[in-house]
Amino acid sequence: MKKQFLDTGKIVGTHGIKGEVRIDPWCDSPEFLCAFKKLYLDESGKTYVDVKSRPHKNIVLCKIKGIDTIEDAERLRGKVVYIDRNDINLEEGVNFVQDLIGLEVRDADTNQVYGKITDVLRTGANDVYEITDKGNKYLAPVIDDVIVEINVDSGFVLIHPMKGIFDDED
Repeated sequence: MKKQFLDTGKIVGTHGIKGEVRIDPWCDSPEFLCAFKKLYLDESGKTYVDVKSRPHKNIVLCKIKGIDTIEDAERLRGKVVYIDRNDINLEEGVNFVQDLIGLEVRDADTNQVYGKITDVLRTGANDVYEITDKGNKYLAPVIDDVIVEINVDSGFVLIHPMKGIFDDED
């Protein structure tokens, strides 16, 4: 089941004396997080704050409505911030990492199960799925030659494995 509220960053400190906070974004870019005018302070979506944000290097500087002093901002340090899935329009074929974690990875030709996705690594050139099976970890590049189908709703990814991913071939 897909989570409605997605953890997307963490308040790591304050900025200035007027209550701004610094957020370490856990998304594609600080700019992505800055597009949201409302952030949630819990996974249930019951507590939200209205925000005005701007990117600053690799972090987000965020002014939260009602937080006007450094002392108020400091009390939020360590809080995880969430976004509502309904506030986002993803392009076709784009998925949240949180939705990929736990998907079963199968061979597109034989239906052999290789394990489950346990992490998505960002390498710059392409993402890499970490696939874990019985304690063994494998890395599969997220490229067209390998990934055949990603079906989040049905809980699987079909692949054509490259030589050497799941065996000792050269």
